[in-house]
Amino acid sequence: MPTISLFFGIVIKMRNNEHPPPHIHVEYQGFAASVEIKTGDILVGKLPRKVAAIVKEWCETHREELLANWDKAINFEPVDRIRGADYD
Repeated sequence: MPTISLFFGIVIKMRNNEHPPPHIHVEYQGFAASVEIKTGDILVGKLPRKVAAIVKEWCETHREELLANWDKAINFEPVDRIRGADYD
């Protein structure tokens, strides 16, 4: 599963050939969750409250890029890296 962003120890990944709704996979210090791109809400799993808030804001800021990556991923095309919340 390709890593598309990494910031503050938060790892953001996106799988190929995924199921709707468009979402990302987030890992942080033993926590894992699927997060809907359009809302930034956790679909499955759990994240610490502050991490969930950072990821939600990051999704809002990068929604267009994330949705473009989603379209690439479901068509088995390479996805692009997206700038992290720490401007990495």
